[in-house]
Amino acid sequence: MNQRPLPEIDTVVHAPARLKIIAALSVLEEADFLYLLHATELTKGNLSTHLAKLEEAGYVEIEKTYRGKRPLTLCRLTPAGREAFELYRRRMLDFLGSKPAG
Repeated sequence: MNQRPLPEIDTVVHAPARLKIIAALSVLEEADFLYLLHATELTKGNLSTHLAKLEEAGYVEIEKTYRGKRPLTLCRLTPAGREAFELYRRRMLDFLGSKPAG
């Protein structure tokens, strides 16, 4: 049995909650906190924590503003975040596509 080693993956992207956030943002120019809350089904605290980790890694940009008098948090992937997600996606597809079925 000839097994290939697992690909080197970015653990910031690979964490399930962060992967949900990045995947949701990858198809959008930007999204507000409430949209991400519903799209990812995370709690407010978990979403905030994971967004902070993604921002710290340079993968997400967070803008705090207002819509009228209501606070609004906008999130968008940075170019580095898009690149990290695409690399993660390619590595996982290559790895999964190389394994024999069954």
